[in-house]
Formats: sequence, structure tokens, C-alpha cells
Amino acid sequence: NEMANKLHNPSTIAPPARNLYAHGVEAAKNSRHLYVAGQVGVRPDGTVPESLEEQTEQMMENIRAILASAGMDFADIVKFNAYCMSAADIITYAGIRNRHFAGVQTATTAVVVSGLANPAWKVEADVIAARQD
Repeated sequence: NEMANKLHNPSTIAPPARNLYAHGVEAAKNSRHLYVAGQVGVRPDGTVPESLEEQTEQMMENIRAILASAGMDFADIVKFNAYCMSAADIITYAGIRNRHFAGVQTATTAVVVSGLANPAWKVEADVIAARQD
């Protein structure tokens, strides 16, 4: 299907862990691209939940809303970058992310950082999405 983004998982390298992501995603020809700025778990009223789980859920909902405003959804994400405060936090974040992605594979990076712009934030992510209409 020329209208779908294409996964690249060459057999000459180790496969993606548990097939939860793709090594590469190629945007479909003549796609619209959406570059989403770093999103955090801030609620619409500006408050920040205390737990990593709640912040991750809110971050995913914020990303979902931005995608929807462009007529896109999680299936259109070609690159997902996440920034967590510890390796243990990556496990928690990834479990929530995987539930939101519901089997959709995208190129994904998760990085442990020493801090985010606001000390109350526990996770941040930015994405690139592409969709051919």
C-alpha cells in the first residue's frame, strides 16, 4: 500500500525487542508531516499530576489531541522520542505507551536524562508523524 508508512526491520540486524517498535519507518510518498514539540503531562488546566503514570497518561492524551488536530492518530507516528528520569521510569512509560499504541510499531527512542525544564515533570516526548491523504 503506497499510502501507508512502511516499516524497515532488515533481517541482517537483531529484530526490535518484542516487536514493539520498528527500526525504521519510511513516510509514504507525498505525505503531510507533523512535527510535535516536546509534550509533558500537563493537564488542560495547567496542573501537573504527581505520579509518573498519571503524567505519562496525560502526555499521551496531549499527543493524541495534537495528532487529531492534524487529522492524524498514533498509527501515523513515524518517530517517537521519550525522555525519562531513570531506566526504571522507561519501563513504566513504555508500558503505558505500548497500550496507547495498541500494536502500532514506530521508530522509538527512550533516553534517561538528569532533568527536564520544570522539576515537576517526570517524562517528556516529541514525535514526528506523516500521513498521506
